[in-house]
Amino acid sequence: MAPTFELEAKKSIEDLGDDELKGKKVLVRCDVNVPLDGKTITDDTRIRSSIPTIEYLKSKGAIVTVCSHLGRPKDGPEDKFSLAPCAERMGELLGQEVKLAPDCIGEEVAALVDAASEGDVIMLENTRFYKEETKNEPEFVEKLAAPFDLFVNDAFGTAHRAHASTEGVTKFLSPAVSGFLLAKELEYLDGAVSNGEKPMAAIVGGSKVSSKITVLEALVDKCDKIIIGGGMVFTFLKAKGYSVGTSLVEDDFVETAKAVMEKAEKEGKQIILPSDIVVADSFSPDAETQIVAADAIPDGWMGLDNGPDATAEQKAALSDCKTVIMNGPMGVFEFEKFNKGTFGIVDILADITKDGAITIIGGGDSVAACEQSGRASEMSHISTGGGASLELLEGKVLPGVAALADK
Repeated sequence: MAPTFELEAKKSIEDLGDDELKGKKVLVRCDVNVPLDGKTITDDTRIRSSIPTIEYLKSKGAIVTVCSHLGRPKDGPEDKFSLAPCAERMGELLGQEVKLAPDCIGEEVAALVDAASEGDVIMLENTRFYKEETKNEPEFVEKLAAPFDLFVNDAFGTAHRAHASTEGVTKFLSPAVSGFLLAKELEYLDGAVSNGEKPMAAIVGGSKVSSKITVLEALVDKCDKIIIGGGMVFTFLKAKGYSVGTSLVEDDFVETAKAVMEKAEKEGKQIILPSDIVVADSFSPDAETQIVAADAIPDGWMGLDNGPDATAEQKAALSDCKTVIMNGPMGVFEFEKFNKGTFGIVDILADITKDGAITIIGGGDSVAACEQSGRASEMSHISTGGGASLELLEGKVLPGVAALADK
């Protein structure tokens, strides 16, 4: 079992006195890694999520400098990965100019920060324009930290990476504390898993058992019910001896799926697989479709979504749950013909939240599905991190969190 630690024991910006912030040069690691179409931001959720921490620091008279990565630049600066659109959008949301520095280290950055006044906000250019960022190289880290007095990590999306801007700078800047977003992520994701109210359910979807197996095993330990959806269903159905047609199957993981089901049975946990499946004759938005029982998938057909009976059974199973974590979609929701299973479960979650359940949407495609269905705002918590949420649910220590100051 990976080491775990008390997350409540980490300092957040609210633990700092006013004198620790006023006039201080604060480096804030945000996650503004937003999807772009050319220079146009197609979803600004991550930038919006970073605003409360920046507003708080401004209100305390800090000089705020934001750093982040965007995309995966190969070698050196590339215009398409510039943070210019992010600085502009953040400026609109804050109602003030956010100056984009020409670099993330060096004299020009230092000069910009030195010239700034209390309440100003600066954004450093993409930290991943330097490969030293992901390698966490000490000389680069020292240059990145040089102009600043203290560090705030508010980037949950990269907290599972020990990079220069998430973990390295904590060696040079003190105090190093969490922002509101990071603190909220930890409170919900870790809090729910460690001591969430029972009955607790997990919804695990997505195409591959291989990428979700550790989280599945961890959740079987903690949850009373596990709903399995998405492409990984067919590896489980094959493990039950059913024929799955041309559906996605990971043959190397059929035994693993069997072991998970056996473990659940032994521990008295319920694993819920869909009882009916929407199958298609090809992987395309306009394929021919039919609804079949899970044990009667015809040859030459592939399962691409849950059927209506499966959704009804999920509704019944979740109706008495007090804590529900969703990680991954139920089908190929990008195609309209195969989005009912995913949107169906999103509706169920939104409805039980109204009745007092805590619902946590853990990153990636599940978030996109909630946004598309228009019910995202009805969930208790929507996580901004994909890989980071998975690792936290698996019980792993996130280096970006471990490096922060203890209370």
